[in-house]
Amino acid sequence: MKAQNTTEKTTLHPRNPHRFRYDFEQLFLSCPELKAFVAMNEHAVETIDFSDPEAVKKLNKALLISNYDIQNWDIPKNYLCPPIPGRADYIHYLADLLANSNNGIIPEGETVVGLDIGIGANCIYPIIGNSAYDWSFVGTEIDEIAIQNCKEIIGKNPKLIDAISLQLQTNSRFIFKNIILPEDKFAFSICNPPFHASQEEATKSALRKVNALENTKDSTRSGGERSEAKPLLNFGGQNTELWCDGGELGFITQMIYESAKYPLQCFWFTTLVSKKDNLASIYKTLNKVSPVQIKTIEMAQGQKTSRIVAWTFLSESQQKNWKF
Repeated sequence: MKAQNTTEKTTLHPRNPHRFRYDFEQLFLSCPELKAFVAMNEHAVETIDFSDPEAVKKLNKALLISNYDIQNWDIPKNYLCPPIPGRADYIHYLADLLANSNNGIIPEGETVVGLDIGIGANCIYPIIGNSAYDWSFVGTEIDEIAIQNCKEIIGKNPKLIDAISLQLQTNSRFIFKNIILPEDKFAFSICNPPFHASQEEATKSALRKVNALENTKDSTRSGGERSEAKPLLNFGGQNTELWCDGGELGFITQMIYESAKYPLQCFWFTTLVSKKDNLASIYKTLNKVSPVQIKTIEMAQGQKTSRIVAWTFLSESQQKNWKF
């Protein structure tokens, strides 16, 4: 007998629509191809093999149709296929951050413009932010293939055409330079920075992740061998999505120093920080550029813990006078 989908993921944000187990019968209606990837686990619960990138992509397609009214979504092979519940959490916590600066009211509508640093090929943050709060976005990327794929996603979903614009960062050394123009005003920036410092480190991490997923299933394959043939399984990812010189800390450090050059053009600069050990160095760098406020927002998805670090250069009076 199939278990009911009543278990609530209480660690997710209260407004996150993915707090309960996936209703696969409903998701099959949105994406019939997903059915081929769903099986019952040892707890009599339907699930997918999260080490199979095609399964994860089909699940994402179904979730985007059923929860976000995105009828046409795809990504090129080997590009990052992000877990949507975690991405949704970032958006909803960001909405709370804006509300705290807006008399407790979440600012909604197209005049609330966010800057997505490294939009990837998947366009996930703008899709969720636009669906949940009708926000507009500028998405930046150094990868031309990723930009082109986002253009296709936007073009195939008419409601996104006026909500999301794209900008290629032609110099990979910079984050905000050449992107934030003198006339721009952003309510926030959002970023999921490259996690690793080298391709080798990214590959080793992927192998650990795949092996951890395998340990939740049978520990052996046919012939008794553990499968390690595809080191970059699971959510995939191109080099620019997974690693950069200096890794997460190097990327965020560069972001902080650049943000200080645009103090009045973005209300809240924010970034995801996956490695807790990086926080001390990040705070130290932030203190060097003297923001008015620094906030850290804890998030948890299952056993994984991460956090958003946010900072603003706006004075109290400038914050009050900001027009969302």
